[in-house]
Amino acid sequence: MTRINLLPWRAERRKQREREFFMQLGAAFVAGVLFVLLWSFWMGMRIDNQNERNAYLQNEIKQVDVKITKINELDRVRSQLLARKQIIEQLQANRSQMVHLFDELVKTIPSSARLSELKQNGQSMVLNGVAQSNASVAEYMRNIEDSPWMGHADLSKTENTHASTRMPYSFGLTVALNRPKQDEDGKDKAGKAAPDTKTGAPAVSATPAKPAAAPAAAPAHDVAKGGAK
Repeated sequence: MTRINLLPWRAERRKQREREFFMQLGAAFVAGVLFVLLWSFWMGMRIDNQNERNAYLQNEIKQVDVKITKINELDRVRSQLLARKQIIEQLQANRSQMVHLFDELVKTIPSSARLSELKQNGQSMVLNGVAQSNASVAEYMRNIEDSPWMGHADLSKTENTHASTRMPYSFGLTVALNRPKQDEDGKDKAGKAAPDTKTGAPAVSATPAKPAAAPAAAPAHDVAKGGAK
């Protein structure tokens, strides 16, 4: 026997599909909300972590800036100390230079010339004076250039004042100063021992002293006389 369903099954099926669709839509909405919440929570954790890293880096940068400031201060103090050290070494090396310069001034000036003014400016010296003639000035310049402590001499002025004195010529010289070159034995060009730059004392010669001669033996006849007595 054949059975025929006269009920509205299509409407029932349509309602069931609508229920399934809304259930799937609700599940997708819930899943979307959960995904958004999880993503927001994860991004918040990352932002907090990055903020902590930024704070740590800022703190480290401040500490490095303080260290850099201290290093710059130490570099400045070091530069000042090196400048002082260089000045002290220069003064220590040149403290005996003036003594030698005055000695060379006495040795080089001829008897027909006389100095009236002396001025040193670094590694140069200005000499003003009077002389009997231009030949005396030329002789003085040659003596200066032959000196181990003074170098090239430039004539800045020379004039005849036509005065009634015995030295009518006035002159001006600009002299370059230098130090004598030392040979391997520590002696200068004059053959003298070079002074110690630290103590200023003359260097001790390395040549050993000769031993004292042994006393001469007594004559044989004196020894015989002494034995006979």
